[in-house]
Amino acid sequence: MSPIFPGRYTAQIEGPFVVFIIGLRVNRLWALHQWLPVARAMGPMMRELLASPDLGLLSAETFVYWRGVGLVQYWRSFEALESFSKNPKASHLKAWKRFNQAVGASGSVGIWRETYLVEAGRYECAYGNMPRFGLARAGTHQPAVGAMETASRRLGRDGDPAVPSYDNP
Repeated sequence: MSPIFPGRYTAQIEGPFVVFIIGLRVNRLWALHQWLPVARAMGPMMRELLASPDLGLLSAETFVYWRGVGLVQYWRSFEALESFSKNPKASHLKAWKRFNQAVGASGSVGIWRETYLVEAGRYECAYGNMPRFGLARAGTHQPAVGAMETASRRLGRDGDPAVPSYDNP
């Protein structure tokens, strides 16, 4: 189990990066033969990406929601993400072709994605009493004190008053 870091933390990452969110939604619960292979396809892709950091994936978090599962991924660049998705030797393109052949427009399972290109310094994050998570796993994890104490300060805005800490309400 990951260690918990008591108190408030933030994260920083050098340069621009990409947040890629992808998931599936089960539209027909009884169509197990169609949505289960789609769900299982993500594991090999993640293993491939985690085994080869040079592909550009910085970190990923999985989440489950009613009728679906999703991943939030942090990538070094859009070019790295696109290169992986179009590489005929990588697992993604094969899985995408299998999805289109097996499911296509049947409606039994839906897939979705969102891609965000984040400029350097144009983000902020805070974690309270958490293990390293999200951007803190992709970048540098550090205490949210001083210039990093508030959202406004993390975004480079001056004059933001301090907020009470967990230790000193």
